[in-house]
Amino acid sequence: MDDYNQIEVPPSFLALFTSPSGHRLTEPMSEVRRRYELCEDLAQMLTDQASTAAFKTGDPERDVLRKMQAALTAEGSPVAPAEAGWVVTRLAELLGWEAPSAD
Repeated sequence: MDDYNQIEVPPSFLALFTSPSGHRLTEPMSEVRRRYELCEDLAQMLTDQASTAAFKTGDPERDVLRKMQAALTAEGSPVAPAEAGWVVTRLAELLGWEAPSAD
């Protein structure tokens, strides 16, 4: 089995790379899978940092997530802004926190 067949990309991530008509991807599936792996790994790695930040600062969870998103959308970030939003939503899911609303 090819390794690309072993990675199941969730619909929420596929939506980031779907044309406005919703009928085709804007990038090759191999690239979408590569980007998904990066974003999922990033969300997993940020769980400890986010929970520690919430504990140490006493900031509400939503503020911690907004700060994480700001950092992920800063210049030099390895992810695109839409991917940063997905990472923060996934991070909230992993932590059992409410995802920040898109203001």
